[in-house]
Amino acid sequence: MAQRILERGQIETLASRSIPRIRLPDRGQLFGRRAARLSELAAHSPIGDYLGVLAAIATAQQACIGRINVRLPEPAQIARAREHRMPPLQATSYPRDPQWREALAAINASVASADGAPETLRTLCERLRNAEPDWLESQAGALLASRDADIDAAAAPFIAAALQVHWVALTAAFSNESVAALDVPGVCPLCGSLPVASIVAALAPHTGYRYLHCALCATEWHMVRVHCSHCGASGKDIAYRYLEEDAARSGEHGPAALRAETCEQCHAYRKIVYQENDPRVEPLADDVASIALDLLLAESGYHRVNANPLLWQPIER
Repeated sequence: MAQRILERGQIETLASRSIPRIRLPDRGQLFGRRAARLSELAAHSPIGDYLGVLAAIATAQQACIGRINVRLPEPAQIARAREHRMPPLQATSYPRDPQWREALAAINASVASADGAPETLRTLCERLRNAEPDWLESQAGALLASRDADIDAAAAPFIAAALQVHWVALTAAFSNESVAALDVPGVCPLCGSLPVASIVAALAPHTGYRYLHCALCATEWHMVRVHCSHCGASGKDIAYRYLEEDAARSGEHGPAALRAETCEQCHAYRKIVYQENDPRVEPLADDVASIALDLLLAESGYHRVNANPLLWQPIER
């Protein structure tokens, strides 16, 4: 089948006119799908035990979100944010409903009671259960603002998981049409957080388009392919790197379904997953499972520009 080759600039024009810009999270299935992918990845991963814990967390997240009722900002607030091209649910300043801590307690209880949960994990869950609300709120604030020095790395994945439940419930209540584009394309248009990775979709009407995936609220927004999601460089400065064993494991699904998009301008990278090569990929799960690729890229002089909320690690700034 013949394909039309677009010149630079034509792609951006087409994107602004006809490409679906926003993909909002499906609160009914998001965490369940993530749990299934984490369990699948755990089966052949050197960090399989940890991925199994994350799968248990994601399963608990899916159970929690069904009980969450959120209240969106007033229409005037949303209109004001739209007018000033600002995220209406800005993660670092939007008031957090205390029910996010209820989600945290439910996640802790579910993970701690799982069959085979190690004693160290049960102890961590108990520590979080007994933690003072003020400490939990300060940890949430540090995570959302990426204040690395203030973050309890062991507790971070659980706190981040509860915050994800809260923000996904909020963003899922929006409509695609109500989400305005921002002046800064590399941040989430709803909560202002950074993307954890990007995904090239395989199903219509999004087939072949690349979307950045928010680490917090799971909103996805379109960005033209072969552009650095950090500095905007394009063309020959962009390369795609992957592990040979990942390509081999893809087997019948084709080339490696996960790669790192590296940039020679800023020497940064983010992961990118391709549904056409493996329909099971999930941006956050596949990113955290591919830590071996992170280590190799670090040795080659590239740096991550954002952490994965389920595997907290300080990021070079």
